[in-house]
Amino acid sequence: MHLLVVEDDPRLGRLLTRLLTADRHVVDLATDGLEAVDLLASNPGFEAVILDVGLPGIDGFEVARRVRAAGSTVPILMLTARDSLTDRVDGLDAGADDYLVKPFAYEELVARLRAILRRVAGTTTDTGSRLVVGPITLDESRRSVTVDGDPVDLSPREFALLECLLRHPGHTLTRDQLLDLAWPFGVAVTPNTVDAFVTFLRRKLGPVGAARIQTVRGVGYRMADA
Repeated sequence: MHLLVVEDDPRLGRLLTRLLTADRHVVDLATDGLEAVDLLASNPGFEAVILDVGLPGIDGFEVARRVRAAGSTVPILMLTARDSLTDRVDGLDAGADDYLVKPFAYEELVARLRAILRRVAGTTTDTGSRLVVGPITLDESRRSVTVDGDPVDLSPREFALLECLLRHPGHTLTRDQLLDLAWPFGVAVTPNTVDAFVTFLRRKLGPVGAARIQTVRGVGYRMADA
């Protein structure tokens, strides 16, 4: 997809750009509201917008209002640290399609993007919502996991960690990469946290599922694809 990320926090903007580009999206970055409005007006090719609320110039609410007033139907996922009911309602009324509160996990952000695009396309199909590697099946739409057909009850963080590994079978992910992907941005955690949650995950997956998660010493973890 061709995405516009509108974020004035330099670190978060770079992180989102890097992660989304690694997922094979084309990403443009705007750092203030007026720049975002100009980019959207001059480039009708954007397929979705990830829009921060707290921006210099004009805020994300006003960006969404102007974009919708101009007749654009581009899907908008609004990001903000404001978590009150009033703020969420204001964001949706301004024209956002969904609203994600900071801190957030990258995997939740991309899942919400996929959900928005399914709604825009007017489809209810689950095609592409299942990740399968060996005996492990993760169904994103149902938020469920099975190993050899037997259900496995995972916490939200364990689910996010498993989803990251299943999305990159055969590839080694460093501890820092897993923190970026599976933990909310801005939450103070250390690489040792990844080790602890991999241990929890292996226990719940049982011997057959746990054997798929390989430790790459000194680097991180890999989901065996064969």
